[in-house]
Amino acid sequence: MPRQSRPPQNRSKSQPTKIVSARLKKPKPRFRPLRWLLITFGLISVATVSATTGALLALSMSNVSLSQRELSPEEASQFSGNGEEPVVEGGLQFPRLTRPVNILLLGIKVVTSDVDDELTEKYGYHALVNSFEGLSDTMLLLRFDPTSKRMSVLSIPRDTRTWVEGLGTTKINAANSYGGPALSARATSELLGGIPIDRYIRINVQGVEKLIDVLGGITVHVPQDMKYQDDSQHLYINLKQGRQHLNGEQTLQFLRFRYDAYGDIGRVQRQQMAIRAVKEQALNPGTLLKLPQILSTIREHIDTNLSVEEIAALAGFSSQVGRDRVQMLMLPGEFGDTAQYGGVSYWLPYTRRISQVMAEHFDFGELDIEGRKAAFRSRIVIQDSTGDREAVQRLIEQLQSAGFRRVQRPREWSEPLTTSRIVAQNGDVIAAKAVQAAMGVGEVRVDSTGYLESDITIQLGRDWLEQQQAPALEGADDEPPADTVDF
Repeated sequence: MPRQSRPPQNRSKSQPTKIVSARLKKPKPRFRPLRWLLITFGLISVATVSATTGALLALSMSNVSLSQRELSPEEASQFSGNGEEPVVEGGLQFPRLTRPVNILLLGIKVVTSDVDDELTEKYGYHALVNSFEGLSDTMLLLRFDPTSKRMSVLSIPRDTRTWVEGLGTTKINAANSYGGPALSARATSELLGGIPIDRYIRINVQGVEKLIDVLGGITVHVPQDMKYQDDSQHLYINLKQGRQHLNGEQTLQFLRFRYDAYGDIGRVQRQQMAIRAVKEQALNPGTLLKLPQILSTIREHIDTNLSVEEIAALAGFSSQVGRDRVQMLMLPGEFGDTAQYGGVSYWLPYTRRISQVMAEHFDFGELDIEGRKAAFRSRIVIQDSTGDREAVQRLIEQLQSAGFRRVQRPREWSEPLTTSRIVAQNGDVIAAKAVQAAMGVGEVRVDSTGYLESDITIQLGRDWLEQQQAPALEGADDEPPADTVDF
């Protein structure tokens, strides 16, 4: 299938940044509290932006570099994108993006035994090391698109089986350990059909902990009790199910836990939960004011070829993107048979569906409309947070009446929801919106936090109960309808 990248946009660097200002009316003699309140908030906003911009300029003029590795010319060429450098505009204004940017984010965990066994003997356990040269535990491709005002996040499982230059066919997380960020970017680009990658960010687990702490923590729903003890690493995980505010250390526990039915894929889902929490809770004007403090705090634990101005532009753009404009996906694939691969666990990518994801969510390649699965053939799973079996039964029948035949019997969902979530598990927004229309309630979310083997997961909330005015179904029995499947 032919692929094409977005054509370069012709923008003049001398084009002035547009500034929108309100014309104040001539004041009238009487006092207007609301008007003065608005003016006060306006002055506070101006002061916040001015202080942030001043701090940012001071930081950039102090020659702060967040690069921990000098790239060779050949390595640097891997991040030339589509031939046009990522550009930010701003001058004395706050920097802003002028074109879409693709960024590879690598989360690194290195312990003493990865570096030197003598260090392990010295510490007495496998202690964490402030390094970027190990396996990449987390791999994300981020797209910031100021044209569509949308963010796309693709999670790439670390066990993904692919070709890595110099290593052959192996797990993609080995690329960073063998050849650093450039090799990781090359392997990722080839896996995804040749998509250009503009920049990279590497951050180790110590940096994640410090970042969450400086942001003031995050609030997430812990889907289950998480308890694990590994004395060899001094890793102790002890989190209770429910909505909680986590500090940096607790967030690492949430992210590193992988002892459930999905293993590493379950961890990918929790990473997406944490990213949404950071996006919704932390990226606001107050956080932008902390940007110099954030960079200073995690400077030793981050390696990137982004400039400070580019980071500020990305943060500013992210703070203005609404929740419904953030699309979070996982690399389409399936678990490999360990017996077939000599006992090694792999995530086997689906090439055709990857092409669809790249075209639809990363503006790369051509969308195969005919190849897209019809919405009514979507595999739908209901995760119920209401506990009302009759209401769930009515939903199944309503979906079937609307033409959806592949509806699976529900599983319980531990997080109590006010608004139902219609999760486009594989990124099919059209199918998710068709389900939303059939229900008449709920919000569409593009992420991979639903049931793994579904196309659409409905996490049912109280809005469905409130919409239902009909009395309880009469004569309903415990047998599932003919077109549903029990777990």
